[in-house]
Amino acid sequence: MVSSSASRAPVFVVTGPSGAGKGTLLGELLRRRPELRVAVSATTRPRRPGEHDGRDYVFLSEKEFGRRVEAGGFLEHIAYVTGHRYGTLWTEIDRIAGAGKVCILELELRGALAVEERMPGAISIFVNAPLDELERRLRERATESSGEIDERVALARSQLERAADFDHVVENDSVERAVAELSAIVDRELARAAATIPLHESPTH
Repeated sequence: MVSSSASRAPVFVVTGPSGAGKGTLLGELLRRRPELRVAVSATTRPRRPGEHDGRDYVFLSEKEFGRRVEAGGFLEHIAYVTGHRYGTLWTEIDRIAGAGKVCILELELRGALAVEERMPGAISIFVNAPLDELERRLRERATESSGEIDERVALARSQLERAADFDHVVENDSVERAVAELSAIVDRELARAAATIPLHESPTH
C-alpha cells in the first residue's frame, strides 16, 4: 500500500532505548511546535477506563488487526510478549497530513527500523542518554525483580549501539537543550523537503 502522504511533509520517527526520555522530549516539543501531531497507534489490547478510541489508541479486535495487516494497512506493526499487537496505520499518517500537520511517530526500536525500511523518506531520530543515567531511570521506575531489571538495562545497552542506524542522534543530557535540538532538526528537514517539492506541487500548510 502506498500512502497518499508520500509527496507531502516528511514523517518524523523518534526512537531510542527505554529510559531515554523520548516521551518527555516529545511532550515538550509538541507544546512548542503546534504543527506537529503524534500518530495514534492501533492496538489489540482492551481499552482501559478513561481511554478514548482514536485519541489514546485506535482499538481493534485481533481479527480486524489481522485483516488490516493482510490488506497492507500498516506502515509498521509488532507483537509484544503480552500477546497484544501494536502498529501504525497508513490512514493515521494520511489523516494528519490531510489536516495540514506534520506527522511524528514515537516508536520502539523494532518499529522505527521497520519504518526506515518501508518508508525511505521518513526522518529518523534516535534519542540517546548516558548509560549510567539510563540505568538509574530504569531501576527507579521498575517494578520487576532485580534479574528482570538487569535484562532491561542490558537491552538498553544493546539498543544504544544502534544509534548510527538513524538519521539523527539527540543526546538527552538536558531536556531544554535536547528539545531545542529536536526542534532545529524539524526546521532543517521541513526546509529541505519544501525545497525539493516540484513546482507543480504545493507544500502542505
